[in-house]
Amino acid sequence: MTPLRIIFMGTPELAAVSLEALLRTPAFQIVAVVTQPDRPKGRDLKLQPSPVKEIARAAGLPVLQPLKAREENFIGELRALQPDLIAVAAFGQILPQSILDLPRLGCLNVHTSLLPKYRGAAPIQWAIANGETETGVTIMKMDAGMDTGAILTQRATPIHAADNGETLHHRLAQIGAELLLETIPDYAVGQLTPRPQDPALATLAPKIKKESGRIDWRQPATTIWNRLRAFTPWPGAFTFLPAQPQPQLLKIWQAEVVSQTGASGEILHTDKDGIVVGCGTEALRITTLQPEGRRRMAAAEFLAGHALPAGQILG
Repeated sequence: MTPLRIIFMGTPELAAVSLEALLRTPAFQIVAVVTQPDRPKGRDLKLQPSPVKEIARAAGLPVLQPLKAREENFIGELRALQPDLIAVAAFGQILPQSILDLPRLGCLNVHTSLLPKYRGAAPIQWAIANGETETGVTIMKMDAGMDTGAILTQRATPIHAADNGETLHHRLAQIGAELLLETIPDYAVGQLTPRPQDPALATLAPKIKKESGRIDWRQPATTIWNRLRAFTPWPGAFTFLPAQPQPQLLKIWQAEVVSQTGASGEILHTDKDGIVVGCGTEALRITTLQPEGRRRMAAAEFLAGHALPAGQILG
């Protein structure tokens, strides 16, 4: 059987996992890879290739990096490749209808939520932040909307108390790659019937901003704990210690909910187990933190060199 000619479109580490899986499968021929342009990173702002580009270059594949997916020259390059299918995972741009219509089998997308819940840029983080106990991956046939395409396959996974944005990302990346490999062959021979999404059940997962990580101590402790897990490692959950000449940023890496009460943001007490802070309801015990400009450390280690008297208010 002639391998399916596939163009892969993706950018971050999550997409790289799917690309690697496709490359290991003899039934698929990756004819080109499309990824975002190299971006400046680090203190010297040196241009860095995306994880997907690095995988593609190692495999000797042609790499296309359009500034905008609507560029006519770029669309012409795709058309010349005569793909049977375009597989997309976290590419980072909206595809125009001219690309969606280009392959004979259309475009399939790996989306890290159980659609129609959590359409948008950050489904992994918002599922945790909103206290969901389950999420998963959807393979959908793309249309012109934002994550509104018909569903082909889905696979669920629980969200554990120990999960954060990083651990769940890694698990969903693997699930997505496996599900994509299982879905494409059945879809290509017409064994899967696309199922339209119910828009009444849709929820949104907007892009995460740095300010999303700032802790609002007026919220319930469980809500703060969920957001802390969701926004680890980026942007991180953070608050500010009272200090002179200006408040000191304090990043919170790990915490737990405790059944205590006090004013929102008030340090209720400190001990070898951590720093207990009052919330809108109950309290949060901070166990691992990172002061501004320093390394991550246990709260007890921080307290050994930095007294935090009860009654101080974090902001």
